[in-house]
Amino acid sequence: MGIIQDLLRDIPVPKMVKVRQHFDYKKLENLEQDLKEKLNQEIIHEKVKPGMEIAIAVGSRGMDRLVDITSVTVQYLKELGAKPFIVPSMGSHGGATADGQREVLAHLGVTEESVGAEIRSSMDVVKLGELPSGLPVYVDQFASKADGIVVINRIKPHTAFRGPVESGIMKMISIGLGKQKGAEACHQLGFKYMAENVPAMAKMIMEKTPVLFGVASIENAFDKVKRVEVLAAEEVAEKEPELQKQAKQLLPKLFFEQIDVLVIDKIGKNISGDGMDPNITGRYPTPYAHGGPEVNKMVVLDLTHETEGNANGVGTADFTTQRLVDKMDLEFTYANGLTSTVCAPTKIATTLSNDKEAIQAAIKTCNILDFTKVKMVRIKNTLEISEIEVSENLLDLIKQHPQMEQSSELFELSFDENGNLF
Repeated sequence: MGIIQDLLRDIPVPKMVKVRQHFDYKKLENLEQDLKEKLNQEIIHEKVKPGMEIAIAVGSRGMDRLVDITSVTVQYLKELGAKPFIVPSMGSHGGATADGQREVLAHLGVTEESVGAEIRSSMDVVKLGELPSGLPVYVDQFASKADGIVVINRIKPHTAFRGPVESGIMKMISIGLGKQKGAEACHQLGFKYMAENVPAMAKMIMEKTPVLFGVASIENAFDKVKRVEVLAAEEVAEKEPELQKQAKQLLPKLFFEQIDVLVIDKIGKNISGDGMDPNITGRYPTPYAHGGPEVNKMVVLDLTHETEGNANGVGTADFTTQRLVDKMDLEFTYANGLTSTVCAPTKIATTLSNDKEAIQAAIKTCNILDFTKVKMVRIKNTLEISEIEVSENLLDLIKQHPQMEQSSELFELSFDENGNLF
């Protein structure tokens, strides 16, 4: 037995209980019909002329019904005689290569066959100008040559800054369409100024290129489309902030103000750009965002298969496992920090041999006198929190909360011979 094992040997792992968290489950029942009606607004309809080549910016990871929203938009433009094509719009993702971004779209289900439009992928950009601060503003070369641009994105709170607009249409225009150079420029001065730079860059792009409209979705707590809106370019700056407010209200959450230990089974880029959504964990990569529970110690146990070794976010945790570290692709992971300029999430957290030791280490260091009374919460990932596990010491709170209910008896966490959870 080594020094670490000796230090952790007597740290108790609490009994747990399964808990259901209740959120608003209502979703948009007939998305295609609702979207077609929104597209047929006169303010939108009159922008599209026969023969126009129109670039559709697509690339939001994890967006519900992305293929359906894209294909309906493509079909609408075709019916008006336009010639739509898809432009991957995801900043530096996909390894910041044209083929990589095409592959990301394919992983999202967006192919030429599934949406009925050609995909034109390039990392080449055109510089449109500079902000007063000196930051350059770029746009994808294919989009810059098009007769019109349409932007598709989900509106949701950002994970590293707060402002009237965060993740949504304006961010897709400024960072998504800006490709790697645009993303790098927007992040150059840090997240402290992102709330200013995202809309400023987007406004310049909308002024200097033929952005026609944006298709925006808002999702419920189960990541299902609850609302879809079509905003003419001249409406985006005014209307996106209101959509952002609704998106924040619908965000799922952990209904605890304070957690001693938060255990997250898996993180990954398919879960959140930060590996795990800080809006859920309360742990943010920058000091410019806030919200969520106060977590003393956080553990991440593994990576999703879909993240392909990108462990961005592991540095936000306090402890991790050797299993996760062995799966890391350092180039993919570090590329995140080099582009966003936020490098803390790509550091490797204190690494323990297995799940049990990582959890015990978190309990030992969570600054409580009696380890048997630890307030511990375990989740699969930050997308799936309608069923969670909590320690025995949180049961009284569960009984009093209107949006939580106990769904199992107390049980011991089960570890295999290697110390990993079953």
